[in-house]
Amino acid sequence: MTPALQSLVRFVRQNPRLAVLTGAGISTGSGIPDYRDARGEWKRPAPVQLADFVNRESARQRYWGRSLVGWPYFCEARPNASHAALAALERADHVRQVVTQNVDRLHQQSGSRQVIDLHGRLDRVVCLGCGAQTSRAALQQWLEDENPLFADLAAEPAPDGDVRLDTMDFSSFRVPYCAACGGVLKPDVVFFGEGVPKRRVAAAMAGVLGADALLVCGSSLMVYSGYRFCRAAAAAGLPIAAVNLGRTRADDLLTLKVASRCEVVLAALASGLAG
Repeated sequence: MTPALQSLVRFVRQNPRLAVLTGAGISTGSGIPDYRDARGEWKRPAPVQLADFVNRESARQRYWGRSLVGWPYFCEARPNASHAALAALERADHVRQVVTQNVDRLHQQSGSRQVIDLHGRLDRVVCLGCGAQTSRAALQQWLEDENPLFADLAAEPAPDGDVRLDTMDFSSFRVPYCAACGGVLKPDVVFFGEGVPKRRVAAAMAGVLGADALLVCGSSLMVYSGYRFCRAAAAAGLPIAAVNLGRTRADDLLTLKVASRCEVVLAALASGLAG
């Protein structure tokens, strides 16, 4: 075990009940790409903004067109060693709360129970008019039936069920609508420019501040919705450790940082604590 891993094992032994904040880097081992490079800069164009999605039919056409092609890649993703390790640490009573910025539900698939999906879940769709909910999987068949020219396309996967179709013309794409009221359908996730529901933030904050320490896994923390928990933990005097390949926005707040892949580090951490 490397010195950095030994330090992380000691960190958890000294702070046995963790709150864990996870980001896109924890799911890259499952084939879901992340957003940012080692410097915290965008690898791809920024995702759709809420105002554009709500106000522009063309933005909804572009979103749902790419989602139609990307959904099969996304829903085939399976938990990796990172998710399995955190579930094992929860069973061993080392993890009190997982707050994930991801929308893939892979923590739950791996067996973690105390999970807050900070940014929502991509497997569910909600009507902005009447609030009706439906499963994203059920919507896929409608999208394929109504848009046969797009149904057989293949493209490079991008984060959160998106794909790279930068030159595609989506002007003929048929956008789904609510079967109950005809309203605008939106994935049940927090878009850029949209606030995280206050109750969800409060529950996540309680989980973080009720722990002995905060462990950040696979997040650059460039988005404030995740970074806020590091600021709050630091203000409360809680130690913070991070496992991340690149820089994070909270580097100056960290007690310990391990610059390595999450699946390697977390699997070794779970093994080291069990030994």
